[in-house]
Amino acid sequence: MSAIRTAPRPLADDDLRIPAERTDAWAQLKEAATALQTVQVADGSIPHPADHADARSHVHTITQAITALAPRFPHDAAYLRALVEDFDRWERDGFGVPDFLDSLAAFQPQRNRIDGIRHLVVFPMYTQNGSRERHVEALLVEAIWPEFIARLETEYTNRLFVSLRLIDFTAGYDTNSAVLFPETVAMREVPTFTWGAIFQDREAARYRRVVRAAAEITQLDLPADAAAMLDDQALTEQTFVMWDLIHDRSHMRGDLPFDPFMIKQRMPYFLYSLEELRCDLTAFRECVAISEHLTARVTAGDTLDAAEEAMRTQAGLVQFAVLFDRIFRFAITGSRVRNYDGLGGQLLFAWLHQRDVLHWTDTRLSIDWADVAPAVIALSDAIDDLYWRSIDRPKTAHWLAAYDLVRSVLTPHPASRWSRGLPDEVLSGPPSGYTDAVLDDEFPLSMFYEALEKKMRDVIASTAGIRGSD
Repeated sequence: MSAIRTAPRPLADDDLRIPAERTDAWAQLKEAATALQTVQVADGSIPHPADHADARSHVHTITQAITALAPRFPHDAAYLRALVEDFDRWERDGFGVPDFLDSLAAFQPQRNRIDGIRHLVVFPMYTQNGSRERHVEALLVEAIWPEFIARLETEYTNRLFVSLRLIDFTAGYDTNSAVLFPETVAMREVPTFTWGAIFQDREAARYRRVVRAAAEITQLDLPADAAAMLDDQALTEQTFVMWDLIHDRSHMRGDLPFDPFMIKQRMPYFLYSLEELRCDLTAFRECVAISEHLTARVTAGDTLDAAEEAMRTQAGLVQFAVLFDRIFRFAITGSRVRNYDGLGGQLLFAWLHQRDVLHWTDTRLSIDWADVAPAVIALSDAIDDLYWRSIDRPKTAHWLAAYDLVRSVLTPHPASRWSRGLPDEVLSGPPSGYTDAVLDDEFPLSMFYEALEKKMRDVIASTAGIRGSD
């Protein structure tokens, strides 16, 4: 087993007071990782022998920098040792397809969910909503775990959930990616995953920028609490932590007719829309229940402690976040090629509009706030009922029923084969035929969203690579 190399410029003890992102070691690591990416191919390997001398130099710089930075992360000592060993083995083996299973297994951030604790993360990996190539990426991150979330997690148990803030990163995260998932790492076999991380600072920062612009464009008068989020990054981050904690665990709970990890399956993309929306609406309705419960206690004369007061405040803010992120950002972000999050945003907007809760009149958006929660919960009930009924249905019959639910709210493309009715040869054939018949943009944007997207295009684009300090 190889030892961690000695850093070329050892750090004095006093240097540990300097934030990692301001050290020479981090700058060297980031530069070397970026240079290494230029010679890696899609699977992470470096196939051309002419590139190996430079690759060895870059890897040596990376491992020396990891060594120099390691004293700042004593809670990750085993991981950082394994990380150097994985880099060493990759070099010895001639820079084939990288295998970082050992270091991935040693990295266990869910065991240190302490507000403000930091991690150095270096892996050959692809990034969600970014590069699909497994390049060496490096990140500095810190946990967001306030007391009210620690308390909430005892009721909404989710031991795999990790909430993070981006401090600095290489190019793979200079994108829309707001997650760090172990399955994206290059490794020889797939283990049982024990954590999944979301960058709530990025979620919060782009929410604040997009919703502020959308509210101005649509002339929407925001309630005071919703407006306060747009001026307070920390408040919004904590809102997203609460939302994502409940959303993430919802994938495994409820009357589910299928494997909840449906993203790994090939099926019509509108099913992904309903699953992601189901989990968001579950978070919404749970926060309604939390808010009502804590408010009833106050009304009865109870005194809430600080964590409970924060929980009550954030439960109200989660409802605004789910509503506005879905209808303003999700609906018009990304391409129109099987955009399942976009479809979910369109569905929520149209559902509220058709129930006279949301109004677009005289080119001005208005919302009947007292009617929002019952209407959102009604949509949640409709999806839950679809799932419950589909436990007794064949897979493709569930797909058809799901399409009918979406079509009852949104207008399909005029050329849709699904809308006209799939022919018998598809209906009697394998499920792949059903999926192949779905258009890339089965439910196009409405005229409202076409106009909004044009006005919001530059704002949406500006959120790529955003961080909480921006």
